[in-house]
Amino acid sequence: MRNWQVKRGVRGDARFVSKMDPEEVGLVRSLVGSLIELFDEREDSAPHDELAELTGLRTGHSEPPPETVLRRLLPDFYRPDANAPGAEGAPSGEFAEDLNAALRSLNEPEVIDAKRAAAQTVLATLPERAGTVTLTEDEAQDWLTCVNDLRLALGTLLGITADLPDGPSSDDPTRAGHVDVYHWLSALLDVLVSVMLDREPE
Repeated sequence: MRNWQVKRGVRGDARFVSKMDPEEVGLVRSLVGSLIELFDEREDSAPHDELAELTGLRTGHSEPPPETVLRRLLPDFYRPDANAPGAEGAPSGEFAEDLNAALRSLNEPEVIDAKRAAAQTVLATLPERAGTVTLTEDEAQDWLTCVNDLRLALGTLLGITADLPDGPSSDDPTRAGHVDVYHWLSALLDVLVSVMLDREPE
């Protein structure tokens, strides 16, 4: 992928433009497709709630995902900071678990909707095989959301942390390629963020 550039549309609004080769397009399309499948499976496995049907209020899982990748993408909604002022009086233990269960049940469906919509925007704005990617401001925001999710998912699978930027050592010959993809996604994200922040105001 070439560096992102800012161009102005006919109305002066910003367009974020780059080019992708066939391998990059195929890689992103495959990764995004897998991400959407994860969200679909999580949504489809939510327990049936008759009360939600009567009230029209959507609900989802109350328990966190068992899969490490989905748990990273759909973390607990209540995560107290032990070092924050007044932290000693914050909910903890069983009460905190119940609070998280209620928050997850009410909010997870909307979070999945937003993440899936961002992923679908990426698919819709990819070139067929190779070529130019042109994004509006809203589409660029969706790219940031989706690419960050891809990066988090792959980083979780590879065991990448701040202390292990390439993950733990491994004899798996395919691992190096996956690590390269992770760093490519990180670079794509960083460059797009920088271009969006540094552009001239409209």
